[in-house]
Amino acid sequence: MTRVPYPNARRDSVVDHYHGTPVPDPYRWLEGAEDPATKEWLEAQGELFAKAMAASPLRDTFRERIAELVRSGTVGPPAWRGDRRFFMRREPDQEHAVLYTVGPDEVEHVLLDPMAFDSSGLTTIDSWQPDKEGRRLAYQISVGGDEESRLHVIDIATGERLDGPIDRCRYSPIAWLPGGEAFYYVRRLHPGEVPGGEEQYHRRVYLHRLGTPTDEDVMIFGEGMEKTNYYGISVSRDGRWLTVSASRGTAPRNDVWVADLAASPLESPRFVTVQEGVDAQTALLFGRDGLLYVFTDRDAPRGRMCVTSPDAPAYEGWRELVPEDPEAVLTDFAILDDLERPVMLVGWTRHAISEISVHDLTTGEKVGEVPTPGLGAIGGITERPEGGHEAWFGYTDHTTPPSIQRYDARTGETTLWAASPGAVELPEVTTEQVVYHSADGTEVHMIVVSRPGEGPRPTILYGYGGFGLSMTPGFSGATLAWVEAGGVYAIAQLRGGGEQGEQWHRAGMLAHKQNVFDDLHAAAEHLIATGVTTPDRLAISGGSNGGLLVGAALTQRPELYAAVACSAPLLDMVRYEKFGLGATWNVEYGTVDDPQEFSWLWGYSPYHHVREGVRYPATLFMVFGSDTRVHPLHAWKMCAALQHAQAPDGPPILLRNESEVGHGARAVSRSVDLMADQYAFLAQHTGLTG
Repeated sequence: MTRVPYPNARRDSVVDHYHGTPVPDPYRWLEGAEDPATKEWLEAQGELFAKAMAASPLRDTFRERIAELVRSGTVGPPAWRGDRRFFMRREPDQEHAVLYTVGPDEVEHVLLDPMAFDSSGLTTIDSWQPDKEGRRLAYQISVGGDEESRLHVIDIATGERLDGPIDRCRYSPIAWLPGGEAFYYVRRLHPGEVPGGEEQYHRRVYLHRLGTPTDEDVMIFGEGMEKTNYYGISVSRDGRWLTVSASRGTAPRNDVWVADLAASPLESPRFVTVQEGVDAQTALLFGRDGLLYVFTDRDAPRGRMCVTSPDAPAYEGWRELVPEDPEAVLTDFAILDDLERPVMLVGWTRHAISEISVHDLTTGEKVGEVPTPGLGAIGGITERPEGGHEAWFGYTDHTTPPSIQRYDARTGETTLWAASPGAVELPEVTTEQVVYHSADGTEVHMIVVSRPGEGPRPTILYGYGGFGLSMTPGFSGATLAWVEAGGVYAIAQLRGGGEQGEQWHRAGMLAHKQNVFDDLHAAAEHLIATGVTTPDRLAISGGSNGGLLVGAALTQRPELYAAVACSAPLLDMVRYEKFGLGATWNVEYGTVDDPQEFSWLWGYSPYHHVREGVRYPATLFMVFGSDTRVHPLHAWKMCAALQHAQAPDGPPILLRNESEVGHGARAVSRSVDLMADQYAFLAQHTGLTG
């Protein structure tokens, strides 16, 4: 077998020293995205990738079938403001979901259509929030995948622009005050006011009055606090109570304060501490009954519901309402109070499968369950802000496009409220949940999707394992296209995720990150041992933190995998804090500034564990030019390192470098092309012939 002729990439003798350890970085020069040498190298990698894909027999087949399946469209749960509701829907031929509103006349009106803003498809809706009366809408959009949200306000009835754009509003919640004349929001400081390299950080909470210049906005919170803090804000429906929460980066803990806006000025609320310096996450809801409801994992890693008086919001006043479930994780709740016996609906996931229980609002006693369409994922339980007896929630599973279900607490029935708008022909597949044991004996769950039949088959093993995010079931046209073509798709619920609660998350972060990689290796070994696949037919796939996962896996166990799809990955874990939003993640991974934490990172950093002469799996790196979360340089450096080190008879190492898209939302056609390329590559190197 002749070695692939890779583009030339010089190896420099760059060596840093951390706590007495020399750390070589031969491809440091690839960190310079504007360097002519980097651009030349990327252009050559693009030509190599294009040539390889042109020879792929299944690329067009996957593109056509995935495009057919995503014509199912999508639909989101309603947000109610009086008799008006707001929801997102994507029709079969649309590139992006559109925001609609429906009033008492039941006539739909388009509020936000990204393609009307920009026919190129590069503009995306990042978030939206109607005011409390349903008369005005604040929304945020960004262009080209950079996620640098700009905030606008429009009149809902006329579409007239009332305010904006306000820049530097990335990840900003909007908390409207009654009347729709003002709101609290979060904005980064001006770049000129912060140290160089810290422009992504330094958020503050402001009060903005419609129609006034932003330089007149009053800062009400955040001065002198941690630079990587994210802030949450909300105002109760009656406008009396303001809640502010703060978390350092993505830390699984937050501080929470409340202010009585009836007793202090809007420009300078007097805050009372709910919790501060506590290793727990807590969220608050001021109920229509005058009570304060507390959603927390304090003293309950799987979550519980408590209740207290707004005048005594601190921990000492909490009364437990719905206790922790030893096997399920609390995810959501809603209150239905227009009933003889008011109830609370409580959403849970049990091994990532969703369910909703019904509890007496006063005692917390479980009095029933909400019927759901199947063993899938539920998202966004919503009720009318003024109360009622109805709730709405999203539902999907591996073979069911998103739908919205309506629950009536008076009858106890669940009915279909809205289906995804497109009709598509779905393949016959089976979904099975299996349990296997990791290296240390820990039980791990995995969902396996396949067509009926037996025998080893080309298989994609997908994982994430980080930040407490759960791998719940969801409809994917790409997954179904792979399974329909004769493959198997497996999703492992690795430690580091949230499938078993916060303890499960912490068992896969910081010093325990190796557990996540061990869980993936054990999943692969289970699939092989049970005859689902073989090492020469097994691929692994992951993106972002999941890209780190598969990057570590291919360096630790190269013989176990035939192919790897590594998307928007973190791979240089020694320098990750210097780029993108990296500094907000050191609470998840650790920092090289600390000797012990450096040793964790150095122990698995994929870029630094590439060894010359090893036969590595066929690997496709996929990165995005406008990614402001994870810089593409991670994949660029790792790609160069693997191409240099790959054994003479090893399969190809390729780089797909896409411009004008970022880490998050993108046009549907762009997603279809990406998945077609990825699956064609994996098919070629696992023996899938369609």
